[in-house]
Amino acid sequence: MKLFGSKAFSVFLLSNAVTSIAFRPVSFGKQVKQQISSQQCGWGDQKCLAARGGSTLSSATTTVLNSAVASEETAAPVEIFRKDYEPLPHLVEKINMLFSIEEGKTIVTTELFIEPNESYNGKSRDLTLDGDETCVKLLALSLNGKDLEEGTDYTLAPGKLILKNPPAGAVLKTVVEIVPEDNTQLSGLYKDGPMYCTQCEAMGFRRITYYPDRPDNMAVFENVRLEADKEAYPVLLANGNMIDSGDLGDGRHYATWTDPYPKPSYLFCCVVGDLGKIHDTYTTMSGRKVDLQVFSESHNVHKLDYAMESLKNSMKWDEDRFGLEYDLDLYNIVAVDSFNMGAMENKGLNVFNTAYVLADKDTATDSDFERVEGVIGHEYFHNWTGNRVTCRDWFQLTLKEGLTVFRDQEFSGDMNSKAVNRIENVRGLRAGQFREDAGPMSHPIRPDSYISMDNFYTATVYSKGAEIIRMYQTLLSVEGFRKGMDLYFERHDGSAVTCDDFLSAMSDATGVDLSQFALWYSTNGTPVVTYDTKYEDGTFVLTLTQKSNSDKPLHIPISVGLLNKETGEEAVATKVLDLKEMTQEFKFEGLKGDVVPSILREFSAPVKLLPASGEEDEEALAFLAARDTDGFNKWEAGQKLFTSLIFQAKDAEMTDKTYDFAKEAFGRTLTDKESKDYSILAYALILPSEGTLGELVDVVDPIAIHKARGAVKKRLAREFATELKERYDELTAAMEGSEFKVDAESIGMRRLRNVCLEYLCSIRETPEEQKTAAELAMSHFKKASGMTDKVAALGALASMDGEGASARDEALETFYKDADGDALVLNKWFSLQAMADLPDILDRVKKLKEHPDFTLKNPNRCRSLIGAFAMNTAFHEESGAGYAFLREILEDLDQLNPQISSRMAGSLIQWKKYDEKRGQIMKAELQKLADMKPISDDLFEIVSRGLK
Repeated sequence: MKLFGSKAFSVFLLSNAVTSIAFRPVSFGKQVKQQISSQQCGWGDQKCLAARGGSTLSSATTTVLNSAVASEETAAPVEIFRKDYEPLPHLVEKINMLFSIEEGKTIVTTELFIEPNESYNGKSRDLTLDGDETCVKLLALSLNGKDLEEGTDYTLAPGKLILKNPPAGAVLKTVVEIVPEDNTQLSGLYKDGPMYCTQCEAMGFRRITYYPDRPDNMAVFENVRLEADKEAYPVLLANGNMIDSGDLGDGRHYATWTDPYPKPSYLFCCVVGDLGKIHDTYTTMSGRKVDLQVFSESHNVHKLDYAMESLKNSMKWDEDRFGLEYDLDLYNIVAVDSFNMGAMENKGLNVFNTAYVLADKDTATDSDFERVEGVIGHEYFHNWTGNRVTCRDWFQLTLKEGLTVFRDQEFSGDMNSKAVNRIENVRGLRAGQFREDAGPMSHPIRPDSYISMDNFYTATVYSKGAEIIRMYQTLLSVEGFRKGMDLYFERHDGSAVTCDDFLSAMSDATGVDLSQFALWYSTNGTPVVTYDTKYEDGTFVLTLTQKSNSDKPLHIPISVGLLNKETGEEAVATKVLDLKEMTQEFKFEGLKGDVVPSILREFSAPVKLLPASGEEDEEALAFLAARDTDGFNKWEAGQKLFTSLIFQAKDAEMTDKTYDFAKEAFGRTLTDKESKDYSILAYALILPSEGTLGELVDVVDPIAIHKARGAVKKRLAREFATELKERYDELTAAMEGSEFKVDAESIGMRRLRNVCLEYLCSIRETPEEQKTAAELAMSHFKKASGMTDKVAALGALASMDGEGASARDEALETFYKDADGDALVLNKWFSLQAMADLPDILDRVKKLKEHPDFTLKNPNRCRSLIGAFAMNTAFHEESGAGYAFLREILEDLDQLNPQISSRMAGSLIQWKKYDEKRGQIMKAELQKLADMKPISDDLFEIVSRGLK
């Protein structure tokens, strides 16, 4: 499953011209606070939320739950430990399902074919099935054809149905009723517009029926039959291959699907709706033809072509890089507007947030196209790393997600620019995961305990997990890593396994001892590596010291190259140093002159690299920014120079020396006409984000950082106004009249041109400058060749006041009208306004909240306004009005969708990082949320940990 926004460094990176974004929220999920009994939560109470995340139910559904459940008042939170893992006493080896879907009621009938588990050595032989009684109403239960009686044959408890010691070869039949139309939490089976859709990871299947809803029960879903009204819902989809379909009479029809590959319940999916589609085929490396279909609402079908092309590229790449071939005859993708996450890898039937599948030049930015490609790849790659081999338990989530994020990053790098891709990934890691590691939600990529599974869908599990996988490849080589992957699949195909199994495969395939490397799986926090250097008589000595939350030293690969200080040529090509001690010395002998080290090339480990002296060598940074042959470190050197300059500006201590170094790096990049990697040039001109800068200080003053960054930006813009305009005009002329393309060169040219526009539009102190900036941005807006340029222009205009106000309002009105109701384009319209740098931005956001096109019920729309505002520096306005506004939103949102409310609450939990006044206001708002009744487990988890 792909987290929403996990590929980018912010929730909404809307254009290639980067907006200043402050302090990204942390994404976490739910924790059990208490189990709310059915006496407290009647079937018809629309405001009541179940403690296990159950949906609200229709007021027409008035039947009281089974007495055993209804009498249960509360249940204390239970902490689950990895060391206590125990196999299930029984396994469901095969399952048949029938969904009879009608408006306001769906009947789900299941047959479970149960056998004893030979791996189980425990005492109890009872079969425990998970089920969320707040949205699943049990109608009938039978075993081997015999109706069962509660109390005698089975018991019901909150969240569970316990069947007493079933015999071998048992067939358990259940009939339940659910109401997808009332499921606002978008977990389990829910209705979104013209379709019914499921989301089962991690624990949504129990909101459909009773089942052992955990990943180590891999069953064959032999027959899944869907029945619905034919006119209203002509498309009936499920996992695997369709084996039968037909009419039922009375205007209803059916389709039956089978999936021959065993899978856990979290990978189950069905979609029932009125959808359009595009179709293509792919011939695998063994010559099999696979039918490919991408579905969406009919009015969006013309935006599906890029997703289809990305899918075919993903299939070819996985064959070429890892020898992995698709295994079914059919691959379906469905775009869903209301979706909590980014996408879901259900076997043969991927479900995508529309933001990650719909794209054309008039509605999608270049960043949108890149995300579509990356997320399509991510979900396809899960077919092997997640589906064919899955997790034994949810502690191992990074086994599938970290590995698959790494694979999609490698894919995107091969499809585009490796250096640009690496820069983008590290920016995202630092803005999100480093912040997570430094806050109250810090955890290892494989924790030892949890209370609620939803807490694991984090930047740490995904992004840091991917960096741990990347370190395997760095240590073992690309060839060695491939050998490890081959052995991993050879040993574990069709199994549910652990991170230790993956490490063993890597070690056994290459003969490399990785026992020390295993500490990465249990160590939280971001390690710090400091370096000291000495050159004497042809020998360069590099001393590295590590500090982490582990009592023992980590095994850290540090990629290093040495550049001759006189010529700039490489004296020593990139070499991977194995840092395995707390302090370690590395010698490079036989050099012909002094050198400048390029350390941590390609960001070879997820660490903070600092000079032992505490002071950066700005001369060396300027040298690396000009000469380094490693694309990432060349960019990184410039970023460190800009960082020093911004903090000097913040403290009113900007020195001419630092400014001259930064100015030299900026000017050289801006006037570089030799490089054709325009994206690298663009990123080299962009200043570090406010969120990244905030992570470098102990106490954050967001307003001061915002002002300092703005001051440096404006000074550089004025210094290079002529060169910026010349480069802008050159790029404009080069692109004029050319065909719109989504390739690395075209994207890079647009990206660089839009960065120039952003700098030029920052010069607007006087009325005349305001007018000039508005005219340039408006011209850019009107002549835009696609959404990328339009968003870049509107992003600049949205922050204009004074003489630019009329142009701003005109552009916003035009953009809205041109959107013509397109949901994803309207999301951009909301976000650009919410992130604007205007003095009355909170009032504007409050007004937008009342706009007829805004709703809290749609996660994308909610993120586009509320999530975007929480990243605006104005959120931290000293009075605390922004904090209070978010708290009020969360109170309402929590009643609709706890997953989204808990993620947005992450914007408040870092209160200890801020100055005393802001911190106390944020804490007070968290306390108000903690006192709220009712409060979902999801939100309670974030609030309670944030208050510690």
